[in-house]
Amino acid sequence: MSKTVLVTGGAGFIGSNFVHLLLHRYPDYRFLVLDNFTYAASIDNLPEAAILSEDDRVQVWVGNVCNADLVATLMAQSDIVVHFAAETHVTRSIFDNLTFFQTDVMGTHAVANAVVKFRDRIERFVHISTSEVYGTAIDAKMNEDHPLNPMSPYASAKCGADRLVYSYWATYRIPAVIVRPFNNFGPQQHLEKVLPRFITSVLVDEPLTVHGDGSAARDFIFVEDCCNAIDLVCHAPSEKVVGEVFNVASGHDVTILDIANSVCEKMGVDTSRISYIGDRPGQVFRHTGDWTKINRVLGWNPSVTWEQGLEKTIAWYQQNRPWWEKQMWMRHIPIITASGKKELH
Repeated sequence: MSKTVLVTGGAGFIGSNFVHLLLHRYPDYRFLVLDNFTYAASIDNLPEAAILSEDDRVQVWVGNVCNADLVATLMAQSDIVVHFAAETHVTRSIFDNLTFFQTDVMGTHAVANAVVKFRDRIERFVHISTSEVYGTAIDAKMNEDHPLNPMSPYASAKCGADRLVYSYWATYRIPAVIVRPFNNFGPQQHLEKVLPRFITSVLVDEPLTVHGDGSAARDFIFVEDCCNAIDLVCHAPSEKVVGEVFNVASGHDVTILDIANSVCEKMGVDTSRISYIGDRPGQVFRHTGDWTKINRVLGWNPSVTWEQGLEKTIAWYQQNRPWWEKQMWMRHIPIITASGKKELH
């Protein structure tokens, strides 16, 4: 094998899509997938050949990214590291925030320290951050210099990890790059996320619940486009990317209510199915990403439109009911709102 790629969180949503993409794109690469297989990950997300151990190019390791010894063992075999492993759901971070700081911050600490230890062989360390570190947009479009104003425990944990990686680049000059994806969507996304929740609500004949008045807006990027961007970052010349931060976004935002309406329209149901609950604490009211930098430096641009991605995503959930039915009980999370009211979000 010409290169070995360590993918932490490789059985999660974006991580597994990334493994699928690179496995087919680089037939001479080997992949080490480290995942703790929490509720948000599944062995079913990975290529069938890897699950059945029929492809020796993929090794699946079950373990916690906070386990420094395990991370170091895998790092010693790797050339490229892509660090997806994290707790990622905003609402769940309000309900149970301790796990977020343990995994997102201390897990990143373990990975970054292992990169330092094996810096002589690691060619690229790509840390997958999030647009949530920015908080609500203060400009029409948020570029990489936008202030970091995290508004939820999840966002603050990811912000801590983001800045930790940057500090390790500044201090130890490790070959680190930070990628800040905006809201990803597509196949194999957990039902706790808004688009799969809306789609499956239609499929099981339940209301589509919208936070507040539904005016909160997000920039949605199809997961395959995001994975293509990360691939470019992995293989770009060091002088172009090391020490840099890159947004991965579509440049357009859509409100949560518009998403609900679009799902109803595409799936042929009446919008009277939409219902409203209280606004989520720490709500970010608008995210619109500026992807000028990654386009200028690496030539990346989003290729899947919102409409195309929505159609592909709906089709996947319609065709893969056995995959998502086991997650039905996790679509809603009990939280205490700012007013002290208990709600399922």
